[in-house]
Amino acid sequence: MSFVKVCPVDKIPAGGAIAVEVGDLPVALVRRGETVYAVGDLCSHAEVSLSDGEVEGTTIECWLHGSCFDLRSGRPVNPPATAPIATYRVKVEDGFVYVSPDGEGPGGRS
Repeated sequence: MSFVKVCPVDKIPAGGAIAVEVGDLPVALVRRGETVYAVGDLCSHAEVSLSDGEVEGTTIECWLHGSCFDLRSGRPVNPPATAPIATYRVKVEDGFVYVSPDGEGPGGRS
């Protein structure tokens, strides 16, 4: 499994999200405490950027219709979304975030 160096961890606001591209994949990076999650940045319901939404606990909310997704599994936790979003393996080394675009995996690594 390969990892791509994406950004310094301190570029991600504490308790917030940013949009990045990993290769040609739109990815939202979320930082909660010492844990960084990487999920697909497009809502499975409306295809808008999730990184523009609110983060609460281990969920991210789509700003358009209010669907929330679990950052660990990608599963929607409320409607109108019914399909999950992608999750990607993450590692943080020497202050930088690395994401594996090779396959989906559990969200959140520190």
